[in-house]
Amino acid sequence: MSTNTAALRPREDTGLAHRFARSAGSTGAGAQLRTDDFSGWLRDRKRAHRFRVERIPFAELDGWSFKANTGNLTHRSGKFFTVEGLSAHTGTGLVPQWQQPIIRQPEVGILGILAKEFDGVLHFLMQAKMEPGNPNLLQLSPTVQATRSNYTKVHRGADVKYIGYFVHPGRGRVLADVLQSEHGSWFFRKSNRNMIVETDEDVPLDEDFCWLTLGQIGELLRRDNVVNMDARTVLACAPTAYTEADALSSDTQLRSWFTAERSGHDVRAELMPLAQVADWVRDESVIEHVQGRYFRVVAVSVEADNREVGGWSQPLFEPSGIGVAAFVTRRIGGVPHLLAHAKLEGGFLDTVELAPTIQCTPSNYAHRMGPDRPSFLDLVLSADPSRIRYEALHSEEGGRFLKAESRYLFVEADESEAPLVPPPGYAWVTPGQLHSLTQHSHYVNVQARTLLAVLNTGAVTI
Repeated sequence: MSTNTAALRPREDTGLAHRFARSAGSTGAGAQLRTDDFSGWLRDRKRAHRFRVERIPFAELDGWSFKANTGNLTHRSGKFFTVEGLSAHTGTGLVPQWQQPIIRQPEVGILGILAKEFDGVLHFLMQAKMEPGNPNLLQLSPTVQATRSNYTKVHRGADVKYIGYFVHPGRGRVLADVLQSEHGSWFFRKSNRNMIVETDEDVPLDEDFCWLTLGQIGELLRRDNVVNMDARTVLACAPTAYTEADALSSDTQLRSWFTAERSGHDVRAELMPLAQVADWVRDESVIEHVQGRYFRVVAVSVEADNREVGGWSQPLFEPSGIGVAAFVTRRIGGVPHLLAHAKLEGGFLDTVELAPTIQCTPSNYAHRMGPDRPSFLDLVLSADPSRIRYEALHSEEGGRFLKAESRYLFVEADESEAPLVPPPGYAWVTPGQLHSLTQHSHYVNVQARTLLAVLNTGAVTI
């Protein structure tokens, strides 16, 4: 009989959540930087570099062109991404079928945050990163925020800093690693690898990077347009702990409800030639809807002397207005609950994902009344300030979207406004239940993950 001498290890590190909680409780100062000094540090990083973003006609895009046979907007390398058409048929909802432009980027990118312990407290290496679509250009991003085309250097630029910690197994200890979707309304089946990796190595500190505790990042999440979308989605996947022992629905009931929602939709979402998309028109500098709603496709020229490539041009999607993403909240039996929406978006890999209670651009529904408006939209828009537990303006992915901003909120409600038995497609979940689902791919959408990051970092309690 042979003896198996392989070493076993615990299936779960029960001390990890405590380490994250300790970091979330460390707010005023970290090992490198006081939170009060962060704004000055970020201003200094902006002054240290030259950034420029300028709108240009499509004809001035370098390396990009519209394909003669399809009208799709593509790069000559065949990499990066393409702008194509989408035809979606759902048979349900306020708009049961539609066509639109959409971004197709099949490669999986890496969104990675490097962690290291200083004086017994976990810190996270964050980057002051310029993205052409950010309204203020420079925001706090993960350590690594790169598509495969970026880190394999299709653009023939410089190496992506710190990428080795995330692509070389064994370089560090993996604390989180999960595929998550991007915006299902604007991307076709796009996923990124969300990672947190801990190192005990001495890490040379680039001047555009800083070490912050989770609590410091939480304080910055209370400010408008500071922490970018890519950092927020990674922080939503952090191995934090929630202490609720009870919930309105058990975890099994919740998963069963969600599985029924996912399987109950007959969705046909197919790519089509951009030139054939109905109700969208193109001129020399914009592709837009005939009624001026939703979003438009534009082109920009970019200069940034601290990026892997110093200058480039690209298409961007520009929304028609500021979005709203809000969780309606209640305490049920003393336990906080969020009203989640099993939301269908044309670009999702699998019909629906859990979204905030309300997620839309209100201006797109200004012409609609009553039942033709999204459920709970008017509740959120008219909420008394005393009911708003959290509110901040955050921009969406600045590498693909131009000045795409949403108001993110937690809004308290009562039984008359948000009953215990919600409308079809909605369910009450605890923050811990929602967080547990982020450990799996394609359960929780990117807007809900932003609001979960607010909770994980201690920016607000509900």
